Parts: sequence; C-alpha cells; structure tokens
Amino acid sequence: MGKAAVALTARRLNRGRRAAREPTWEFIGPSLIPNGQTIKPTHRVHVVGRVSSIAIDPENPTHLLVGAAAGGIWESANTGTSWQPRSDHLPSLAIGAIAFDPNNPKRVYAGSGEGNYFFNLGAGVYASGNRGRTWKVLAAVPFRGIGFYDLVLDPKNPSVLYAATTEGFYKSTNGGKSWSHKRKQKCWDISVHSNGGSVELLAAFSDGLFVSNNAGNTFAPAALPAPPKGPWLRLAVDHVRTSSDIAYAFGAIGTDPHLWRRARGSWTKITTLPPMDSARVWTRQAHYNWYVAATPDNEFQVYLGALRTYRGDLAGNRWTWTDVTAAGDNAIHKDQHCLTFSPENSNIIYAGNDGGIYRSTNSGATWTPLNKGLGITEIEYLANDPDTSKWLMAGTQDNGTIRYAGSTVWDLIADEDGGDCDVDHRSPNVIYHSAAEVTLERSNDKGKTWTDLVPPSLESLFYPPVEVCGSTVAIGAVSLIVTHKGGPPWTTVPLGLVDKEFPSAMRFIDANTILIGTTHGRMLRVSWTGAAWETVQLTSPTPRYISCIAVDPSNPQRFWVTIQQVGDGRVYRSDNSGADWVDCSRGLRPIPMNAVAVDPANHKRVWVAADVGVYQTFDLGKTWKSFSDGLPNAIAADLIFHKQDRMLICGTRSRGVWVIPVPLSA
Repeated sequence: MGKAAVALTARRLNRGRRAAREPTWEFIGPSLIPNGQTIKPTHRVHVVGRVSSIAIDPENPTHLLVGAAAGGIWESANTGTSWQPRSDHLPSLAIGAIAFDPNNPKRVYAGSGEGNYFFNLGAGVYASGNRGRTWKVLAAVPFRGIGFYDLVLDPKNPSVLYAATTEGFYKSTNGGKSWSHKRKQKCWDISVHSNGGSVELLAAFSDGLFVSNNAGNTFAPAALPAPPKGPWLRLAVDHVRTSSDIAYAFGAIGTDPHLWRRARGSWTKITTLPPMDSARVWTRQAHYNWYVAATPDNEFQVYLGALRTYRGDLAGNRWTWTDVTAAGDNAIHKDQHCLTFSPENSNIIYAGNDGGIYRSTNSGATWTPLNKGLGITEIEYLANDPDTSKWLMAGTQDNGTIRYAGSTVWDLIADEDGGDCDVDHRSPNVIYHSAAEVTLERSNDKGKTWTDLVPPSLESLFYPPVEVCGSTVAIGAVSLIVTHKGGPPWTTVPLGLVDKEFPSAMRFIDANTILIGTTHGRMLRVSWTGAAWETVQLTSPTPRYISCIAVDPSNPQRFWVTIQQVGDGRVYRSDNSGADWVDCSRGLRPIPMNAVAVDPANHKRVWVAADVGVYQTFDLGKTWKSFSDGLPNAIAADLIFHKQDRMLICGTRSRGVWVIPVPLSA
C-alpha cells in the first residue's frame, strides 16, 4: 500500500505539470454532521469521525494537530475553529499517535498505523520540521504493517523517542531515524518521569505493567497489589507531570476495570470505581477505547477513558467520580480514545473519540465541538438518487446514516453505526438503511421518517450486504433474507454456506435474480421460480473474500468482482454468467480491491476502488491506469457511477466522499 501511495503521489505531481485542465476529484463532505449522536440519547452534538490522537503546540495553545483513524493529520491554527489536511500525500493516512518536541515545537512526530483498528496500515514514523504543516517519512523500517498506540519523547533528551506499538516497545536514540526493538509483547501505553526515562519509564504491555530505570533498554514487572487473573484486554499508565512519584495504572480484564495509584513509592489498588450498569457496561470495548490521563499539575485528579470518560477527584481517602461525557444536559460522542491537556491551563482539556474532537474549559463540565471542516468521516457504503448526483446516502462507522443534499454539511438521518444502504431507483423517495448486524429500516420520504422492517435475526458480518430492486429487498446473512413486498413478511433462503462463511457482496441482475459473493470466494445465484427461491452455485473466481459485484448494464451475463483479501487476483470478470472467470488484475497494485463500477455508456470502461486509489480500464481489464488525481491516499471503500450526471462517486474510510465528472469523450 505504501508503494502504491508513493506512486500515486508522484503521478499527481507530474499530472499537475502536464494537464491541469483534466478533471480531478473534489471533496463534497461531510465537513460536519450536525445533531450527531452522543453518549446521552437525549442530547445531540456536532460530529464528523474518529479522532485517535491530539497534540497541542507547547508554545502556542491555539495550535492543534489531530490524527484521524485512517484520515491523516489535520492542523488548526485557531483552537479548532478551522482545519486543514496536512498528510493526504503520505503513504498511509492511518495515524495512531502524534507528539511535539517539547524543546523545539517546530519538530513534530507521528506514528502511522492506528493501533486500535487500522494497525495493518502502518507505514512508519513521519516527521515535520515546521510544526506540522508539511510531513515526510522519517523511518519506514521497522514499522511497515505495525500500528501505533503511543509515541513519546524523553523530556530530558528529546532525541530519544519511545514507541508503543502492536508489535511491542521500540526506542530511538537519534531523533527517530532508526529504531531498536526492546520488548516484543504488544505495548499499549508509555509514560515517562518528568526527569526522564533514565529515572523511570512505565509501559503497559499485554502481559502487564513494567518499569524501566534505564530509558527503556530493559524492563522489570511493576509490583501491583491484588493483581487480577486472566489476560489483559487493555492496560494504560500515566504520571502526574509535576509530581512524577504519583502515577496511575488502569486496565481491563474482560469487562472488569482495575485501577491503581502510586504514591510515596508504592502502588495502592482503588476499589471505589465508577458504577457499572450490567446492561450498558462502560468497559465493554476496552480493546478499542481506553486510556488513563493524570491531570499534569493536580496529583488528586485523574481521567479514565472507555466508552465514557470519568473524572476522578480524591479528597482524603475518598474518590468522587463524574461522568464528564454525559454531565447534566451536556454530552459528547461515545468511544473515548485520547485526552490532552492545554499547556496553559490543565482545566482546558481536549477529548478525541469516534465523533471527533471536543474542548472543555472546565475539566469536562461543559464541552464545545471542534469538528467543523474536519473531513474525516469513515464511509462504509454509498447509495444514490438516480435523478440527481446532488443527493446521496451513506452509512458511516459509529456516526449513523447520513444524507448529502448539495452542501458539504451532511444531515444525520439515522443513528447507531451506519451499515449498507440503498435506494429504490424506480421510486427514489423510498430508501433503506441498516445498522450493525441484521437490521433494516425503510423510509418513504427520503429519510424524514423510518419504519423498522424487523428482519429475522441471523448470524452475519458486522455490516451485512443489503440490496434493493424495486420492491424486492434482500439482506445477506447465513441465509438470504428476502421479500418481494419492500418489507415483511420475509423469506429465509438457505445458501449452503460453511461455518463462519457469510455473504460479503450482493447485486441484483433483475428483481427476481440476485448474485451473492461470500467471504470464502463462493459465487451464488438465487432466482425466483414463481413459487420459491432457488439457489445455484456458480464457479468461484478465487477462494478469497469477495468485496463487490457489478453487472454490466449492457450485458447481464457479464459480471465483475473485486477481491479484498490479498493474493494473486484482485479483479475478475465473467462473460458467461459466472461459468468461467478471467483474472483482470494485471497492472494493478497487489493490494485489496473494495468496489467496482461499470460505465453504462461504454462497457469496456470500468473503475475499481482500492485500499489506495481508484483505477480505470478502457479494455475490459487488460490494462489499468490510475484515476486518482486529487484523491487523498485514503482507503477507497465504495464506488458508484451516476448515469444521468456522469459522475463517479467514491466513499473513503476517514476522508469522506469525493466526486469526479466523467465526460463521454474521455
């Protein structure tokens, strides 16, 4: 992926010199999603997408940098009033950690590959010499395919850097140019004593909390009293900066939280933790959202981040816990990933979560969203109105189902995770959306009101495929769930899949014929005989994950499929209804392919969306060229072609939606 991104960047630069008048991709949002969901259902707030890391300029508290899950590094010079992307050209836009050099804030470092999810997109350590305005790859080795959880500079010697990654603890002694692997267990968090790592470095590993007194060269287990049994799901650690004898360790085993505080050289277990609701356990996603943040100048205050963030205040021997993510009428998005303190005032805090970035000036009592212009929405699926490209619907990761109506500010039209969605092209006011697992709702007024269609609960992918053709609606699970009436009653059609095999892509040929591709590379055709649905297994193009199916509008016997699992072929074509397949991958980078679209006016012209870039063929896949000018190096997740307006539309992971006009003469 890194090589593909570098090649695309070089091509864009050359293209700019050659033919500046050629069409390029244009960002259409979301730049903001008002009325987004929060931890408190009755409260709404501006959202945009997942923020994994936040860094504040030590010399200028109005200067902020954030890292998005797979959306790159963004800069604000005005305390989050406006934002600019600063890393769209880099080999990977997945960012796990950002850190300023405290002695020279012109120097900033970032770890690519987000440990929480997009860890496999690691492309190395990035560096900036101008406070984050421009970036370059500082060290690709040894971090390709490795995700960052934390990146820390030694406060007494900033040429020494420490990295917490999915593959363990790394150290650099030359400003990040080269790195040595000091411990191989997964490392989630690092905290360094204010007098430097040679005094004390605490690191949270998958096998427990460890301490080093020689700047991370060797480690010994920290003696935590009353240690729990079982494997750690997550563990975090932090010092109080002005009183580094005080430190906190916060971990989860299963859904059980554990907290320790160190003072006067010994650790004490804190047993009076925030209350647990068995129905809505705030620790249930510790593998994904978890941190501990000690207030830098207050040894009696600490923040615990999970689904919610709790502020703990110690008075005597008594802890008081406040849910600052849902205090009073004030609430922010759930799934907390990071919390950063302003260098000018520790009461000013910044929270990063699945909704974006939020600022509080009073230790979490109230919040202000800083998400306007931060184009980092993670798009999972797209659907369009056949009559206009100025209307789109998209399913997003944890920010619901959203609607585009011509503005970069998109409307939220349904909560929860936004799964697959579709539009009845015969009656475009009728639209469908799903959330996680087998769910489906229909709206007859383009998303103003919804009706739950109550499909049967079957095992499926987290986001099962949904397809609509007129009043025929289908959901792909262990069995096909289908109706001819736009809703209940549902028919369940066995597909003959093996254990843990699921439909991963579907496409209608017509209202009575559905193509299904599976996670194992199986291709099925399910047809209505007039009395029942009949399943026929077609020839498999490859025994790997099928991510998308397209049917040639001019020839219903010609199918295209893309393969998301890395291997030999990534794009296949069948000209005889799936009896035989041709590998059309020659000239494409050996990276996952996520979506495919066919030009209705020229059946030889096809586009595919890859984990980096969009590619185009004019000869049925014999040769491919990049079609990515203007597109950031983000994951191109979904692709649709608007026939009437001749607009190609691409949904990306954590960089929103982009469009490009496609002239007939091209």
